[in-house]
Amino acid sequence: MKAVTFQAPGEVRLDDKPEPEVDGPQQAVVRVEATGVCGSDLHIYHGRVKIEPGFTIGHEFVGTVVSAGDGVTTVSEGDRVLGCFCTACGTCFFCRHGWFHKCDSGGVFGHGATMGSIQGAQAEYVLVPTANLTLRRVPEGMHDDVALFAGDVMGTGYHAVTEGGMRPGDTVAVFGLGPVGLCAVQAARAAGAARVIAVDSVEDRLAVAASFGADAVHLEVGDPRGAIKAATDGRGVDLAIDAVGHPAALDSAIRAARKQGAVVAIGVYAEHADVHMGLAFIKSLTVKAGLANVIRHVDPVLELLASGVLDPRPLVTHHMGLGDAAEAYATYDRREALKIVMTP
Repeated sequence: MKAVTFQAPGEVRLDDKPEPEVDGPQQAVVRVEATGVCGSDLHIYHGRVKIEPGFTIGHEFVGTVVSAGDGVTTVSEGDRVLGCFCTACGTCFFCRHGWFHKCDSGGVFGHGATMGSIQGAQAEYVLVPTANLTLRRVPEGMHDDVALFAGDVMGTGYHAVTEGGMRPGDTVAVFGLGPVGLCAVQAARAAGAARVIAVDSVEDRLAVAASFGADAVHLEVGDPRGAIKAATDGRGVDLAIDAVGHPAALDSAIRAARKQGAVVAIGVYAEHADVHMGLAFIKSLTVKAGLANVIRHVDPVLELLASGVLDPRPLVTHHMGLGDAAEAYATYDRREALKIVMTP
């Protein structure tokens, strides 16, 4: 089969690899029909997240089950499914508490040995280790471009809003308007936020946020702090979301939050970051960070997608083939695309 592999920072390649086969009762093989290039894939592409050369990358996929082990009961051969970006056993201490993203034996597709050695989904086929939890049937009539978001990007935006304890009538600030940040804007609006202030330096992304009902503020030309103060009578926002994964964005989120407010960092961090803990302490902030618990959220997110309350279709700017992977990554790296969907 054809698969997109990491070779070195700035270099991905389409390779021939053996087709995966089921060799355990909880496993399934999915024929991939759509797979996404994600912002976190860029961390691998840049060498920020270390994986072995030759590893198949990608963690978003929609496709059809072609084989399944005897213990797979939630999906069957021939089912059209989507995959969550991570796997979970369902029985360890963390899974029993509903923290599937912290499963003792779980991992993330396409992230190498440090994240469970699960080969990625930018390929013609993908082996799913714990299919009962990782896979979901795609609702009838849902387009691949929409279903693809449930297993990662929209699930991550939804996670940020729920983890931050947002309530109807709250004011939210989102720093960083890549696909995850824009999905957080949509999720906050759907959850009843009175105002969402969306901050970025890319005009096209600000325009998309405005079309979703946010107050779009340019990071450099505008005045984000002034806009936040004006929107909240000087208090600061109830929830501030760092959707970048950069210390400057986290610092801005901490400064934007009101006293007793919440900060959720859903941007990927792979290194030390200086945090103004004194400010967080004085404000009595709740600060949360980490991978999104997408397995826990995937069912309500799918319902919201199916009903049209959440609609990620405006975020898909490019469709490309697996053979165009090198150009897809270069395009995404140049910030010329919001979401690239690749098809085998």
